[in-house]
Amino acid sequence: MRKLGIDYGDSRVGIAITDALGITVQGLETIHHHGNDKVVLKRLEEIVKQYEVDTFVIGMPINMDGTKTQRVEVTEKFIHKLKCKFPKIQIATVDERLTTVAAHKTMNFLNVNKKQKRNIVDTISAEYILEMYMKKNEKN
Repeated sequence: MRKLGIDYGDSRVGIAITDALGITVQGLETIHHHGNDKVVLKRLEEIVKQYEVDTFVIGMPINMDGTKTQRVEVTEKFIHKLKCKFPKIQIATVDERLTTVAAHKTMNFLNVNKKQKRNIVDTISAEYILEMYMKKNEKN
């Protein structure tokens, strides 16, 4: 069974996934939904069936001082929708502080052009979210 990393945003959702053995993490795609969660849920349903996902790992947008951002409530509503749509799939959250910054640094290092950055930044952030979860759980 695989784990799916999710970087949930207002108009785009980055998706990353583990390999079948749960060893590596790869970016999968960015879902452009423009505020319509039905688009995201439909695509996630397809991904869950195709890859046999057993866990969603969602980044929580926490401020640098550890307080909740305004986006936390929006993210929690999305998590509720996930729980209703996929009751058998475990849901975990990860503090996503600085994942977007790290994604931009990675893209700059790789000389990714400006137009491509917008389409892949969320996917790379989802990779970082999933990697943090995997590292945290390999210690347990």
